[in-house]
Amino acid sequence: MMQIFKKTLNQEVPFFMSLPAFLWQWLFFFAPIAIIVVFSFSQFSIADRWQGFTLGNYRALFAAVFFRTMCRSLVVAFGVATACLLVAYPVAYFLARKVTRWKNFLMYLLLIPFWTNFLIQIYAWFFLLERNGFINMILLKMGVVTEPLHLAHSMGAVLVVMFYCYFPFMLMPLYTAIEKIDGRILEASFDLGANHWRTFWYVTLPLSMRAVRNGFLLVFVPAFGEFVIPAVLGGAKYMFVGTLISHYALNVRNIALGAAFTCLSGCALLVGALVVWLVLRIKHVWP
Repeated sequence: MMQIFKKTLNQEVPFFMSLPAFLWQWLFFFAPIAIIVVFSFSQFSIADRWQGFTLGNYRALFAAVFFRTMCRSLVVAFGVATACLLVAYPVAYFLARKVTRWKNFLMYLLLIPFWTNFLIQIYAWFFLLERNGFINMILLKMGVVTEPLHLAHSMGAVLVVMFYCYFPFMLMPLYTAIEKIDGRILEASFDLGANHWRTFWYVTLPLSMRAVRNGFLLVFVPAFGEFVIPAVLGGAKYMFVGTLISHYALNVRNIALGAAFTCLSGCALLVGALVVWLVLRIKHVWP
């Protein structure tokens, strides 16, 4: 009997070891999502008393302004992810395949700025781009401009800072995948008569496509819901999904409408991420 108990206990050890992670996921992922969904169908009085369920929160969202906000966030997220991919892939390829002696030092230089707090990075960029900031001061002293440029509170500032903040999320998966490619495969391609470009197109890129998909989604998803960067560097000119949700939750105190918009924008994000995933999984016909 004791042997059967020990055998059963040994078989169930992996379950008990994973139980804390399972409970953590339910408490801090599924439970908040369930609460947001319930709130999105709830109706509250002026005194914040629950009055029942309603579809009015979702009917209120069928306005052009909400769809423009979601489309703007999708376009910005896709643009930032694409820019990160186009810049990060050559950098990752150079570090993984070309650099040998100074590889760790160069990676250290690339990643050390991102050890700083996220908010500090954003405000540092704000002080660089503001009207009396460092960049305008340098341009004025060099005589390039005669009056300060309006760099902050613009869409360009939002895109640049989002690219800067999310660049490592694209770089690290690409660097890891390219570094793990067996060099003998590349040598075999060269031995069969392929040049560097054809080897990259037929061998390196297909073998790193999984990292491309993962890195793209790692940038696309948080960039869609970003609200700190647009709030600080975009000012009140541009409304994104994250800023609109925070507006309803913190300023207007309309939790029900904010929850409904969160659910609706979450569905839009899932559709966008699914489309990106399917497009990047297509078996392209290589030239």
